[in-house]
Amino acid sequence: MAMRDMGAKATGEACGVCGGRTYVLERRGDVAMARVCACSESCSVCGGRGHVLVEREGVFSQKMGPRLYEVMEPCVCTRRRRRVSLFNDVGLPGVVSHASFDNYRAFNEAQDRGRGVAMHFGHNYVKGGTDAKGGPAKGFILSGPVGTGKTHLMAATLAHLVLEVGVRARYVEISLLYATIRRGFQDGKSGGEIIGPLSDVEVLAIDELGKGRGSPFEMETLDELIARRYNAGRTTLFATNYSLEPEKKAVRAPAPTGYRTTEDSRNAAREAELLRERVGERIYSRLCEMCTFVELPRDTPDRRRTRQEMDSPLHHTPGGMRSAGR
Repeated sequence: MAMRDMGAKATGEACGVCGGRTYVLERRGDVAMARVCACSESCSVCGGRGHVLVEREGVFSQKMGPRLYEVMEPCVCTRRRRRVSLFNDVGLPGVVSHASFDNYRAFNEAQDRGRGVAMHFGHNYVKGGTDAKGGPAKGFILSGPVGTGKTHLMAATLAHLVLEVGVRARYVEISLLYATIRRGFQDGKSGGEIIGPLSDVEVLAIDELGKGRGSPFEMETLDELIARRYNAGRTTLFATNYSLEPEKKAVRAPAPTGYRTTEDSRNAAREAELLRERVGERIYSRLCEMCTFVELPRDTPDRRRTRQEMDSPLHHTPGGMRSAGR
């Protein structure tokens, strides 16, 4: 993806490491991190000073009229370092460090629409969190089975916003947030101290919405976080395994075929639940106003399982049988 004012190489040559983006995304342990590419560590624009003089036109008085003046501004290399630093504060999982809109594979029309919604949001977002009419920018919520690329699309969106637009953003997996707050209690911290930064950040992505035991502590924490962001008009993105339908549909269950594991049965039962039931009417109502809803069908393939099956020796061996000695 082309960087917006991040500064490609002056020679116009594409670096073999960063592809001309001037930064590199990589996995470090369990988190995604960014760094300035070696091709752009030395800046030919400012000579390493970090700022440049530029001409601006301004009107100081009607009598004098428009006049040109020089002003000191951060160089593109300074903006690049700042955005790389912002990305490293997002907290994206390392497994999606290389996620982009371009490498998202859609298996059906709904997934393609999900990619389109995420791309449109990212490419049309105005820093400051406003839409074309000046109101709060509407986020999106992706619903679908496990392994359908919901986290991938959120990660691609956040990477675009942070590195190309300069937006301050955060990612949080909801059950890990609950665990962080519980550990904070042991250190004498209140839940509000931990939620505060997540409430104030310009764009927040909440993954695995609806996950958990549904205890009073979890519901109060989620309600407080979403209420704070809703009241402040801040943009929030969500991903969930639960259906976005307002009410359950009467669907006749298909006859069982083949072997089903206990985990398959649990997933099927979970996916039959509604997000509305998991988060309550108050939160669900606010989600309807805060987000564009995108629901992936229950039969959308699990990308991870599909990849495993394609890579399996059983898939490559003629006749689907392992050869002797393997």
